[in-house]
Amino acid sequence: MKKRLSHLDKGRATMVDVGAKNVTHRQATASGFVRMAPATVRLVRAQRTPKGDPLETARLAGIMAAKRTSELIPLCHPLPLTHVDVQAELKSGGVAIRSSASTNSTTGVEMEALTAAAVAALTIYDMCKAVDREMEIGAICLESKSGGRSGTYVRKASTRPAR
Repeated sequence: MKKRLSHLDKGRATMVDVGAKNVTHRQATASGFVRMAPATVRLVRAQRTPKGDPLETARLAGIMAAKRTSELIPLCHPLPLTHVDVQAELKSGGVAIRSSASTNSTTGVEMEALTAAAVAALTIYDMCKAVDREMEIGAICLESKSGGRSGTYVRKASTRPAR
């Protein structure tokens, strides 16, 4: 079977018809990283940023974003999420973000998990930009997904972004 871009029909963007697909339990996990200066890491550790606790705020922002993914990404289906979790962990070089999303639906939750990770990273940047405009957001990727016709996917360790 030849692979193709599922959201294109004769060059036009289109929403995939998932009406004939089976409802299954679907789960996805994504991650990202916000690289920051050592002084910024120390401020976050002490929770002394101008806007409050960046890790908790990023966690909540990521959860909220996952629930609104279909409003942000034009061709995403609105999904009844059964669970969303976002973790933001302070590391020596910045903040590691891990998100997961679950649903019982006819389409996957990869975009919800990725959106949660991206918005959590943007929130970290927003909360710390007053002290560090050199921060870098990156390494946002799908770590795993399960459920549906395409089955299970787990990112190989050799393809994980450097953090």
